[in-house]
Amino acid sequence: MPSQDDGRRIFSELLGTALLVATVVGSGIMGTALSKDAAIALVANAGATVAALGALIWLLGPVSGAHFNPVVTAVAVARRELGVQLATGYMTAQVVGAITGATVANLMFGLGPWTASTHVRGGPGEWLGEVVATAGLLLIVGALGLTKRGAHGPIVVPAWIGAAYFFTSSTSFANPAVTIGRAATDTFAGIAPESVAGFVIAQVVGAAIGAVIANLLFAPPGTPSVRSASPSLDR
Repeated sequence: MPSQDDGRRIFSELLGTALLVATVVGSGIMGTALSKDAAIALVANAGATVAALGALIWLLGPVSGAHFNPVVTAVAVARRELGVQLATGYMTAQVVGAITGATVANLMFGLGPWTASTHVRGGPGEWLGEVVATAGLLLIVGALGLTKRGAHGPIVVPAWIGAAYFFTSSTSFANPAVTIGRAATDTFAGIAPESVAGFVIAQVVGAAIGAVIANLLFAPPGTPSVRSASPSLDR
C-alpha cells in the first residue's frame, strides 16, 4: 500500500500525463478542424504541446518530478533514485492517464470515447526517428540532473520535443504511455494499435542510448549514476 505522499506523487503522474495527452490529441483535432493544411495542423499541435508540457513540468515537478513517461521512470529506477514499487505506480498511472487524456479529448470534440486509430506509422525511418527523439529527451533529462540545472526543465524539455516534432520522421512521440494513449483516437495525433509496439521498442532503445550518453558526458569521475532523472531536480 503506497503512503499518502507516494499516492500524491502517483496521482501527479496520472494527472500530468492525462493533461499532456489531452493537449496532444485535442490540439490535433482543433488544428485539422481549422485548416486542411497538414503543416498548419502540425504547427498548432506542436505549439500547444510545447506550451502545455512546460506548464505541467513547472506545476507538477515539485510533486512527482514530472516524469509523465515510463522510460524516464525506468531510467530513474536504474539510477536507484526511485524504488521499484513507486516506479510501478508511476508507470501504471502514466498509462492510465494517457488513455484518460485521449478519452477526454475525444469527448470534448464530440467523438466516441475510444476509437482505435487507423493511422499506421512505422518502418525503419520512423523507428529511427523515435530512437533519436527519445535519446535526445533522456540526454537532456540526464544533463539537467547531473549539472543541477533542473529549474530549466520547463524550458529545455519542451524545446526539444517541439524541435523534434519537425526534424524527426516520427514527429517525436518519445513516450510509451503517450503512444498507447494516442492509439485510442482516430484523429490527427493517432497511431494505429499495430504500430504501437514498434514505436515503444524504438523509444526504449533511444532512452537507453540517451541515458548512457548523459552519464558519459556529465557524470563526475567515479560517479556510478546520475543524481536525478527528472527535469525538476530542485524539489
